[in-house]
Amino acid sequence: MSTTTITAADINKLRQATGAGMMDCRKALTESNGDFDAAIDWLRKQGQKVAAKRQDREAKEGVVIAKTTQGGASGFVLCVACETDFVAKNAEFVAFAQSLIDLAIAKDLKTLDELNAAPYEGITVVEKINEQVGKIGEKIGITRFERIDAAAVAAYIHGANRMGVLVGLSKGGDAALEAGRDLAMQIAAMNPVAVDESSVPAEAIEREKAIVLEQIKQDPKMAGKPDEMLEKIAAGKLNNFFKESTLMAQAFVKDNSKSVADYLKSVDPALKVTSFVRVALG
Repeated sequence: MSTTTITAADINKLRQATGAGMMDCRKALTESNGDFDAAIDWLRKQGQKVAAKRQDREAKEGVVIAKTTQGGASGFVLCVACETDFVAKNAEFVAFAQSLIDLAIAKDLKTLDELNAAPYEGITVVEKINEQVGKIGEKIGITRFERIDAAAVAAYIHGANRMGVLVGLSKGGDAALEAGRDLAMQIAAMNPVAVDESSVPAEAIEREKAIVLEQIKQDPKMAGKPDEMLEKIAAGKLNNFFKESTLMAQAFVKDNSKSVADYLKSVDPALKVTSFVRVALG
């Protein structure tokens, strides 16, 4: 096994991301040679319930801004990170982040590279950020920039610019956009991994299946059971994963008696979610 050095900072990072105990985090990192995501999987395979934040570890402090174009056919969300909460709450810093998303909308930008290279007050955005670093006195940068194009896009900002959500819809109109905002709040609260089962990446399914099978094999009651039985049990647990982790199958947070799919049908049977993105401070 590799002799990768596991530091106290590594252990604390894993504890913050999962909620697992210090000794368990040390063991997980040791067993995975310091690989953070592999350590999370190791903890789960041991049967621990961890609160892994998936893609929400990009920034410690900063602001997240989400906004749509005037016609609502495109939505933009970005995260401008900084080192301290003091800067994140500074009105000038928030206004700077707002100006960046306004620039992205005005220039119809599609990628983070395009945004970084865009002109801003006679210099590029990257150069302006470096100027702000000198002015503010701490490291800042754009850590996420996402865009959704659809028939209509709903945008939602949660928790004083700590999270932003975009939801792409198959059709527009007031009712559709109101539903889109409801679903954006659902996504903010429940953090689904995909719209529905069919849109979960194959590698994510295989990863979850491997974790589930390992959990089953460690159950003393399953000792000596045939592989066919273990596969069936794993399939059932995977169905629970899809129900809890895909948007359409989740219980609707405003009315737990129905699923999100049922709620959407009640608004308009033809209305679909084409895509979504959720960006949060870690």
